[in-house]
Amino acid sequence: MSTGLTLTYLTTRVPNFAHGAFVTVGMYTSFALLRVNKINPYESLPLSFLVGGLVAVGMYVIVLRPLAKRGAPIISLMIATLAVDIVFIGILGIYSDYLYTVKKVFDAKLFYALTSVDFRFLGVDGVVVIAPVSLAAITASLYLVLTRTRFGIAMRATVENPNLAKIVGINTEAISLVSWFVAGGLAAIAGTLYSFWQGGEPDIGSILLIAMFAGSILGGLKSIYGAVAGGLIVGGGEILLTTLGIEVFGSWVAPYQPGIPLLMMVITLLVLPGGITSVNWRQLLSRGGR
Repeated sequence: MSTGLTLTYLTTRVPNFAHGAFVTVGMYTSFALLRVNKINPYESLPLSFLVGGLVAVGMYVIVLRPLAKRGAPIISLMIATLAVDIVFIGILGIYSDYLYTVKKVFDAKLFYALTSVDFRFLGVDGVVVIAPVSLAAITASLYLVLTRTRFGIAMRATVENPNLAKIVGINTEAISLVSWFVAGGLAAIAGTLYSFWQGGEPDIGSILLIAMFAGSILGGLKSIYGAVAGGLIVGGGEILLTTLGIEVFGSWVAPYQPGIPLLMMVITLLVLPGGITSVNWRQLLSRGGR
């Protein structure tokens, strides 16, 4: 989720408050295919990626690009993404009602975690294995594309200096479209995998948005790889701190779990606003060695 959010920020320099909607689209795509067409969510991952990518591109082409061409300030673009998120909540609410009333999917309004269709591997749920493996594969693929292909080099040039990239003949608009497609697809994949762990409603993506931003900010909004590290730290920290809090103080602290990413984001902005990728770790470690 954080990787896709960072990718959209790199191409538009606008925090995308509708990114959670792409996650929810992935959830409902896999959920509907499972309940209506009996397709396992693991099998529907490619379709979720496609749907999420097309939704993201549609938002960029219909909303953000026209506003940006008219010279809209960043604050206006941010508000526009927030408005799009609200629209998506309504659309997904209508779609869930359709599944509930027409398709007779009786748990569509508040669907539950899809653990019943997950497989077991060495005594653990399959998503515990698939999620980190897919994250590693996606990160490695992004690294290879960005560093070993002409398109990846063009994308990096566009991110660094879009005006100069245009001068040297790079089609920056095509780069932006591909970036948004990949970002939306990654968010949808994350949503599909997330549905194996927890259920949700049409606004679940908006609820998860704080954690996404916390991961991106901790990793540094200018680094895709930092977003991966930041997302892992925020996600792991949220679970570990909640578990520790329940063991020490009791189960009454569990409802405060969503506040942990927010706290981590605030601390990051106060102490390390550039994220962990802004730190010269090699120099820091060499000083520590001395």
